[in-house]
Amino acid sequence: MAMTLRLTPEDEEALTMLAKADGVSKQEATVRAIHEAASRRARGDKMAGLSASARHRYADLLDRLGQ
Repeated sequence: MAMTLRLTPEDEEALTMLAKADGVSKQEATVRAIHEAASRRARGDKMAGLSASARHRYADLLDRLGQ
């Protein structure tokens, strides 16, 4: 699927710098950035779930420690 990406001049400059630093095309730098952001989001969501589970599991202990 094709997509047009509209960037501000500042965003274009940042993308150009990123692509040059990684030695890839701007298209590849964009795809990598998307994948990295998605991966970070998935890890963050997983950690939030694990944290909520642990807080629920150890709620009594955490309450006692807080007193």
